[in-house]
Amino acid sequence: MKKFAIVLAGCGVFDGAEIQEAVLTLLAIDKLGAGYQCFAPDILQHHVLNHITGKEMNEKRNVLVESARIARGNIKPMNAFIAAEYDALIFPGGFGCAKNLSTWAFEGDQCKVNPDVEKAVRSMFEAKKPIGAMCIAPVILGKLFKGSNFTTGNDPSSGSFIRKMGNKYTLAGHGEVVVDKVRNLFTTPCYMLDATISQIAEGTENIVRGIIKVIGDK
Repeated sequence: MKKFAIVLAGCGVFDGAEIQEAVLTLLAIDKLGAGYQCFAPDILQHHVLNHITGKEMNEKRNVLVESARIARGNIKPMNAFIAAEYDALIFPGGFGCAKNLSTWAFEGDQCKVNPDVEKAVRSMFEAKKPIGAMCIAPVILGKLFKGSNFTTGNDPSSGSFIRKMGNKYTLAGHGEVVVDKVRNLFTTPCYMLDATISQIAEGTENIVRGIIKVIGDK
């Protein structure tokens, strides 16, 4: 059975992982006959937001502990990731990707990627294994790679960043997956577009299906 490593950024669209994208990614992987293991860095979230009001809350939460809510407790710290044990790496979206897994939301072009996340991405890349990213998560790949082809849909801010980092930015609609065939990088917009949950399900299944096909061709 092919196995995915899924990187989560917390629990909640505005300060962690986008829950619907994450759960539908798990569903797509299982539906298409593969397995998965969730990972998250054992760090504090940048901040905690009230998802009703959008206001910051005076509390601290841990990214690994919050991500465990989505994974039903079956999760490992990011520093335990071993590329040889997995066939693919995939990032659901959510602003935790730009706040916890990286600092893109605050530092833009000068952003940094969490060291354990970067190590995982580079180890998979060196092993020539596919990497997927949805929603805002492609900014992580945009920072780590140059000369690649990515999408976040049609978002000017992230698109400009991806181009500035020396990459190509391709416009994409609901369910569309942009594939950099040279580097085995897969990206899809999901909730970077105004989407329904059915459209998110289509996008997550399409990116997982595309990755599984590449794995099967090896």
